[in-house]
Amino acid sequence: MAKLEGQVRKNALAQLPHWRELPGRDAIARKFVFADFNQAFGFMARAALTAEKMDHHPEWSNVYKTVEVTLSTHDAGGVTQKDIELAKAMDGFAGS
Repeated sequence: MAKLEGQVRKNALAQLPHWRELPGRDAIARKFVFADFNQAFGFMARAALTAEKMDHHPEWSNVYKTVEVTLSTHDAGGVTQKDIELAKAMDGFAGS
């Protein structure tokens, strides 16, 4: 899978208003904050099942009700359509 570049990348990222590009790295990131740990863990479980089906795994951390996610396709050396698709799925699981 090829890295997204130019206008294609801009168009793809425009579909993800809650995500930001990481300075110094070809990756996108988002912080999800839930009502409590149970909701955060449920989100992570749903996202993990989707990531496994996609064979595309996020970098993430969880502290109580907060989940921080970074997406980048390591084999491609940056953001690809896989990252966009997983980000959209995660947004859906979070209700945003």
